[in-house]
Amino acid sequence: MTILHKLLMVFIIAIVMLFTSCSTDDDNNTPSINYTTAENLLTDINFQGYAIITKNGNDLVRQGFGLANENTALPQDYELAYRIGSVSKTLTAAAIVQLKRDGYIDSFNHTLDEFDPEFPLGNQISIAQLLSHQSGIPDYQFVVQDAAAQGNFFDEEDIYEVIIEIITENGLNFTPGEGKQYSNSNYLIGALLVEELTNMSYHEYIQQNILNPLQMTNTYRGTDHINSNTHAEGYNNGNVNSVYPMNLAFGAGDFSSTPKDMETWTNAVKTNWFTTAEKDEIFAQDVPSGYVDFGLGWFTTQEGNTTLYWHGGDIDGYWSMIGFVPEYNATIVLLSNQQDDSGEQRNTIIQQLLTNEFN
Repeated sequence: MTILHKLLMVFIIAIVMLFTSCSTDDDNNTPSINYTTAENLLTDINFQGYAIITKNGNDLVRQGFGLANENTALPQDYELAYRIGSVSKTLTAAAIVQLKRDGYIDSFNHTLDEFDPEFPLGNQISIAQLLSHQSGIPDYQFVVQDAAAQGNFFDEEDIYEVIIEIITENGLNFTPGEGKQYSNSNYLIGALLVEELTNMSYHEYIQQNILNPLQMTNTYRGTDHINSNTHAEGYNNGNVNSVYPMNLAFGAGDFSSTPKDMETWTNAVKTNWFTTAEKDEIFAQDVPSGYVDFGLGWFTTQEGNTTLYWHGGDIDGYWSMIGFVPEYNATIVLLSNQQDDSGEQRNTIIQQLLTNEFN
């Protein structure tokens, strides 16, 4: 039995549900905060990073909090890079939409067996189910990260084989389309699909079709070791935590970007990067008040008559969030260089903004 096989058997039980569709947010541990401004809210929760929050065309917050590098006293900055983690999934999903525009696919209902006849149960799993986390494919992250920590190297093709082995030995977590479970595997497969159909690298396809047209000049595949002159240092409980094997996050969380570029991207999605017909497919519809649901690369949170479309990201040393509220022409960009394993800061900000600012 190989080292990887042993790790698969031991850690398959660690592949757990990270988010559940159509369940109320668990805010029982969210502190009660009375704030007069959004800036006051971020200060009260000790947010560290750069924040942009706009409402009806006006800035509520546009500033840095804390330091980007405590050793050099580098300030947080609008044009400084941060790892964005799973916010990268919004770019992967947009690349899949671009595949359809370019004629590589004619529907999000294509199943995986059409691209890889050997993929286990691939005839049951559609592209739409990948992007909306309805595939039932287990998350590779726990297995691969642990194996990598033991000195094993994985590129995206290796991880794809790990995913196949997990499914072959343990099956899917649920019948595709009958549940929703957040899984990084979905987006690694989506990124590989981009490469297979276009004969281009995943990152180059995004560069040509999203980043260049929008002049997002400082969004790029993250490096294992950051450049501390142009990139915020990541921290976890006050300790530097900026080294990460970015190949493990292929398609699911491997981009770095700046607040400036993320504002550009969020505003593009909010306005006209997607057509009206595309938006109807991408964003989850008819979400009850107080609930969150998956769309194709974006979450929908509904609070009363207010809708927040968003995605968050977490990666060693960093957390992030981008989103927009159409009813208030609002844009939210939060790039933090302080790890928040529980997601408490992001949850608090969402709850407080929807309760007190956008209502």
